[in-house]
Amino acid sequence: MRIVKLHGKDLLLKELQHSLKYFIHESNENGLIRDKTVYSKNIASIAAVGYGLAALAISVERKVIKYEEGYERANRTLDTFLNNVEGENGFFYHFVNMKNGKREWNSEISIIDTAIFICGALFVGEYFNGIIKTKADKLYNRINWKWYVNPKTNYFFMGYKPEIGFWGNWDMYAEQLMLYILGVASEKYPINKDIYYEFKRPKKDYKDIKDIIFSYGGSLFTYQYSHAWIDFNGKKDIEGVDWFENSRKATLANREYCINNMDKFKTFNENSWGLTASVGPSGYSGGYGALPSFSNLDIENDGTVAPCGAIGSIVFTPKESIKALEFFYNECPYLWGKYGLKDSYNLARTKRWVAKEYLGIDKGIEVLMIENYLTGFVWKYMMKNKYIRNGLKILGITKNKNLQLLY
Repeated sequence: MRIVKLHGKDLLLKELQHSLKYFIHESNENGLIRDKTVYSKNIASIAAVGYGLAALAISVERKVIKYEEGYERANRTLDTFLNNVEGENGFFYHFVNMKNGKREWNSEISIIDTAIFICGALFVGEYFNGIIKTKADKLYNRINWKWYVNPKTNYFFMGYKPEIGFWGNWDMYAEQLMLYILGVASEKYPINKDIYYEFKRPKKDYKDIKDIIFSYGGSLFTYQYSHAWIDFNGKKDIEGVDWFENSRKATLANREYCINNMDKFKTFNENSWGLTASVGPSGYSGGYGALPSFSNLDIENDGTVAPCGAIGSIVFTPKESIKALEFFYNECPYLWGKYGLKDSYNLARTKRWVAKEYLGIDKGIEVLMIENYLTGFVWKYMMKNKYIRNGLKILGITKNKNLQLLY
């Protein structure tokens, strides 16, 4: 039984160090990273690989591994994607076999998961430079962003499978901001900047929190993923939208929603919050979320809380996120394991339920956001990248001189 309680920075560093181990130990010789620790022995998530590439550089900086090991791992990973991972038009399948890089689980060729991977590749290209940067640029310049645009709607399609073709549209705000920045900056297959201003931006208040541009299900990952890579702090687009401030408000609304529903779900309280896609008692669910949203949260939510929801928002709500981390660690010892805090838990059932598995993307958002909060490290190198800088410039997302920066 753990006796010593930890707080603040000490606890952040402990969670960071343990979470980094996921990407070191759940990777194979090809650099592919397991989707989760249970039920996917031989299946990698390409998004987890993207987060894992960033984790390599952070691990070097944190002296978890030596520079040479990080460099070699990154190099092998990019070689694997250049030569072996299955996809089309520069995009990759969401889930692939860890041994041969071939499609698994009948998964889709995923634009968003490819984008998360390519962000990781561009990031290590800036960090390690040299041949790593050359290979990252090659992977980026292979992507035919135009292929994934629906010409009838001027939205990105949601997904593609060779058996059925394209389906769905990224028609409203979610985690996809990175797509537009990467897409407009392409030197070979650039998309028109108008696509960024086409998607819907519905606004609602939640209690005293005003004018939140919200995602369909109000799940926190939708307000986090692009921000983990790209520094939107202190910037606005030409319509005056401040995405960083919007994520801050949405995060506060998520916490407030949990407080307001404490009577319904025992798991919820002022320090146990952060509704986001995660494992639940009935399996993985992307429907966990908070108001404002369009989805029926009375059906979607079952009382499951994922620590990565609150921790992955630390750059937006540092005080509230650190309080949540302290609660999860000090008051819920059953949540702690070899890779830090486990994926999720639920006290709304007759018997306490705790996830058996860790998920790569959930550990990944924690790693990047904790490091950004502590040092701005990921943002620092990512904002050096010419494609990211050019993409922001083309879209008109620029610094607001009247705003005080986070760091």
